[in-house]
Amino acid sequence: MAALPLPGRDIAAVRAPNPGPYTLSGTNSWLVGRHPAWLIDPGPALPEHLEALAAEARARGGLGGIALTHDHADHAEGLSALRARFPAAPVAAGRGEVELPLSDRLRVGPLLAVAIPGHAPDHFGFAAGDVLFTGDAILGHGSSLITPHPGALRGYLAALERLRAGGFAVLAPGHGDPVFEVAGKLEEYIAHRLERERRLVAALAAGRRTVAELLDCAWADAPAALRPAAAATLAAHLDKLAEEGRLPPGVERPSVGP
Repeated sequence: MAALPLPGRDIAAVRAPNPGPYTLSGTNSWLVGRHPAWLIDPGPALPEHLEALAAEARARGGLGGIALTHDHADHAEGLSALRARFPAAPVAAGRGEVELPLSDRLRVGPLLAVAIPGHAPDHFGFAAGDVLFTGDAILGHGSSLITPHPGALRGYLAALERLRAGGFAVLAPGHGDPVFEVAGKLEEYIAHRLERERRLVAALAAGRRTVAELLDCAWADAPAALRPAAAATLAAHLDKLAEEGRLPPGVERPSVGP
């Protein structure tokens, strides 16, 4: 399992063999710099993936630290095994018992933490020069799942707007290939979320109130395998409308966890 270099930069991805509807071609674990390197997202606890990560880290002079974009299993499940191999490497994350609790604009090693809530309440991106590691906030293709938590969608849209002024040349996602058309991708993501909101508001105005009706109207293009993700994102959209005083009474809420 060879590392995939990011052209022109001392950065490489090791892609886990866990493809699927939610993980696209697999989870990207990113290694930044050397002597020592920092690892972003250990990924799943698959032996071949962990061995490839350890080999690349050793080739780069060891691990100076491990940073988590968020603690979903496809990004963080391999953390314990990597810590056992590199016990001196501190862990930086938005929640959990870690050595380096993250906050917006905190620097850890060569990385600058960038809060990007929405996909998860503990979600952070990491900037290294003109590269932004986006985790699940921005994918190589397709849209991101937004999970319902207080202020999730409003915070996500605000973060995307801030990233427009970030001067990034490359987005290095947790799934999919790097994005070099940064401005276009950010515009695409903002426009996509606002278009979902427009469809949802139109469905509500037409008297639709059940989860099934709202999904059929506003997420009619979502494949069946992604229907649960669409329901979670619907919940986040409904929360935003409620926060803004625009949600009519009697709307059924999806039954999803935070």
